[in-house]
Amino acid sequence: MQDDVIDVSLNTKNVFLSALRFAMSIDTLKNSPELVDELKTSAQEQVEFMLSEDEEVRLLISEEEVKSVVRLGISNVISMLLDRLSSLLVILPECTEFSVLKTLSDIEWLCKVLPRMELMKDLVVKWTDASSEILVIAQKCELDSRILGVKVKLVEVTGKILEAVGYGIVIVPSKSRTCLLKIWLPFIRRLKTLVDAEGSESEYRMDEDLCEFIEGSMVSLVLTLPSNDQAEVFGEWMRGIGLEGVKFPDLSEAFEVWCYRSKSAKRRLLERCDRLAIVNLGH
Repeated sequence: MQDDVIDVSLNTKNVFLSALRFAMSIDTLKNSPELVDELKTSAQEQVEFMLSEDEEVRLLISEEEVKSVVRLGISNVISMLLDRLSSLLVILPECTEFSVLKTLSDIEWLCKVLPRMELMKDLVVKWTDASSEILVIAQKCELDSRILGVKVKLVEVTGKILEAVGYGIVIVPSKSRTCLLKIWLPFIRRLKTLVDAEGSESEYRMDEDLCEFIEGSMVSLVLTLPSNDQAEVFGEWMRGIGLEGVKFPDLSEAFEVWCYRSKSAKRRLLERCDRLAIVNLGH
């Protein structure tokens, strides 16, 4: 009986690991792209189902072997994104904007399942480390409708990362939080201006829900930063308003909180200095 239980548990683990590897494109078959995409989608659905319905899987996700597979998948998908973005610069026939969008959709899927596995931090760290390179490539790409779609999808995925950090789902050092904001804030603002200029009939838009989502995440995120880092972010935000007339994302709420806190901190500091001066005079 005990051997049967062990066999069932081992089978569950093997199925889950296999599904994970297909879902994250670690294992790929030499078949048509359509079949590969179909198998990957099926594997992603299987992973989601097992995470939500299978009690054994909830215990498995704490095992180092499972974590290692997921971390390998995260590294692979970020590397694939960078490679495919780079390929757009030289317009390689085997890499179109659709392959980049597929990779971004895979990362978006990871944002859905990784919090259940307590591994979202690994993706946040990888995304933060790769952000500068991602944007250098994205900004070099020729601006046409197809690249505009890629850039909007980049912002959608980044929104998930900002949400995870801003709302405390993932805890990272203040340096990483500041880096995320300072790198992505100018890009998101400029992109919003560009897609708005395309008009309401454009296929690619940053709709109201997405804008509110990003704005809320950024407000929450900036409030977690040290005061000096907040000041830098607000300076960049206000320069954008002054030079480009673009208020999005609206950080007014966070700015007001920072002003109040800074004023209160300055007042407390002055009061402390006054008390120390009185004590010293008494001696």
